Amino acid sequence: MAESLPVTSLWLTCQQPARDQRRGRYVPATSSHPGKMLPHLAAHAISSYTAPGDLVFDPMCGSGTTLIEAMHLGRHGLGIDIEPRFTALAAANIALARSQGATGSARVFTGDATTLLGVVPASTVGRVGLVLTSPPYGRGTHGLVQVTGSGVRKRNHLYGDRERGNLAYGGWSRLLDGFAAILAASYQLLRPGGTVVITCRPVRHHRDDLIDLPGELLAVARSVGLIPVQRCAAMLAAVRDGQIVHRASMFGLMAVRTSRAQGLPVHLIAHEDVLVLRRGPQS
Repeated sequence: MAESLPVTSLWLTCQQPARDQRRGRYVPATSSHPGKMLPHLAAHAISSYTAPGDLVFDPMCGSGTTLIEAMHLGRHGLGIDIEPRFTALAAANIALARSQGATGSARVFTGDATTLLGVVPASTVGRVGLVLTSPPYGRGTHGLVQVTGSGVRKRNHLYGDRERGNLAYGGWSRLLDGFAAILAASYQLLRPGGTVVITCRPVRHHRDDLIDLPGELLAVARSVGLIPVQRCAAMLAAVRDGQIVHRASMFGLMAVRTSRAQGLPVHLIAHEDVLVLRRGPQS
């Protein structure tokens, strides 16, 4: 059974649309990544749990949001992604941040995060102040929607090559096993007292199958020795005069309306869970 941890803090991370958070700070091709972390969410986590000069690591860095926000906050970023086209995007974003005067630095490597100790420099072990990441949601990605003369077409909604070993395509058991391997190795990179922040949300797999992914990941994190500290809610919607203003795409709206028409009480997603864990000070 999935574990639970009470929500103790609300992060107002989407008070500007995601495109405005990225505009001018990321290369335009960044939009091709199907599951980007919100820049303001990453910046809030980095500001809250690290100090200038600290090392921030993302084992599934995608187009590099964690790395870029770390650089602009005077931290140093280190990232891995299994898809070469995404690490190329991350490298382009790193170059852009450097050209804009970001005071931190960052490096990105192409490789399998489940074997990350063979990918990152050995000098990284015991030096990371924050591991900040988000797992793939299987087929439930963001993507972009385009209206054509023949209907609605979704694009940029695939994580990458199914044959390369991407955890997005191996089913939930393989995803959780892979994430356990990633966290176990990340634990070794953390300095004593270092923090892990995981952003995630429940996922509907089939019509009547709602997977408590935050609870499952919490159990995985505990199993590798990480100590739960806090569970937060990071807003994916704006708050205006006490009211929620959704940021859902047309595709998201259509999916909810279709589900409701079929008798399934689905709601628009307004937040992501944020799991905050720590490596023990003497471990």
